[in-house]
Amino acid sequence: MSDIGFDTIDAQGGTIKAWTRGVSVEDEARAQLERIARLPCVTPWVAAMPDVHLGKGATVGSVIPTVGAIIPAAVGVDLGCGMMAVRTSLTTDKLPDNLASLRAAIEKAVPHGRTAGGDPARDRGAWKDLPVPVAEGWARLKFRYANIVAKNPKLARGTSAQHLGTLGTGNHFVEVCAGDDQRVWLMLHSGSRGVGNRIGSYFIERAQERMQKAGVTLEDVDLAWLVEGSPDFDEYVEAVAWAQDFAALNRELMMSAVVRAASGVLPAFTVEESAVNCHHNYVQKETHFGQELWLTRKGAVRAGLGELGIIPGSMGARSFITRGLGQPDSFNSSSHGAGRAMSRGAARKRFSLEDHARATAGVECRKDRDVLDETPGAYKPIADVMAAQRDLVEVVTELKQVVCVKG
Repeated sequence: MSDIGFDTIDAQGGTIKAWTRGVSVEDEARAQLERIARLPCVTPWVAAMPDVHLGKGATVGSVIPTVGAIIPAAVGVDLGCGMMAVRTSLTTDKLPDNLASLRAAIEKAVPHGRTAGGDPARDRGAWKDLPVPVAEGWARLKFRYANIVAKNPKLARGTSAQHLGTLGTGNHFVEVCAGDDQRVWLMLHSGSRGVGNRIGSYFIERAQERMQKAGVTLEDVDLAWLVEGSPDFDEYVEAVAWAQDFAALNRELMMSAVVRAASGVLPAFTVEESAVNCHHNYVQKETHFGQELWLTRKGAVRAGLGELGIIPGSMGARSFITRGLGQPDSFNSSSHGAGRAMSRGAARKRFSLEDHARATAGVECRKDRDVLDETPGAYKPIADVMAAQRDLVEVVTELKQVVCVKG
């Protein structure tokens, strides 16, 4: 082991640089990383973040550089998923002892969860009538989306505008946090919702079809890629860019709604202009080591020198506003969170409601069986994850959740 922050793993035909010292990594996740690193379009190496864990197609918590190709399953189906945080002028000593009304106000302002099989007419996680800010936001997106659907008619289904400005389910959340800077912060996590899932799933299938027709044998069919210069590739890049814009706007609209909701409950406050809004499931073209690459961050945040990012812990744990250190071997990246320590099913079996209540003591949040898969013990210890990436980011502000809204 060297004094640098990563270990180099020989993948027998590829290379992995892993920032995983002091954190557990599943054998299945390591095997998945090795399969990715061996792909002919991947170069010069795959970077594994300390929150790395098994994912669909590609490992969550990985940074995958490709030349002349993009692997749609590596980007995933929660396209543009990411974080947004704002610092308020409100000091933490002004927070009320009883935060139930604040949580209720946020839950009323931001559609969350999923009911009625996602039927827009009955789903509490989707808008029935678009609020004016959401309608105006969709107006900025709809013509590009129409052009994408015209080329790919199979995407013309499901909910799109009705999900703009909504939270979703799973690990997506809205939180009110107390910062070690004595300020109250508002933070949320979501992405491109149902429309991004449709786009991601559709192009994963197209990539698999192209590989099959070309007679390419893969260790994992989910690692099929699209070749740069092909119509498939160009249409995918167009659709992904749109989904990433949808995701960023989705977070902005939700944050505005959260600010309005909090303003009706908390003492008067203002919001600083320097909000952080960052993707952690996305692909974009970047130059590293003098080479132009398509860089996929699957559960990873861009952490270029001086760039602000957000690394959340789990419900009841700590979260961090960070500043990137521009580590070149990580392709200027860091982890996107704590990373799961076990599957959702395993968490439901292992933890009781009493365990969850103890782990989230002092946090105004759901404490029912439907969120046991999100309990803090289902994730890696955030302190270990942060320690493993000391050469990737520095902490600007440490946050502690006091309110957490989940779908």
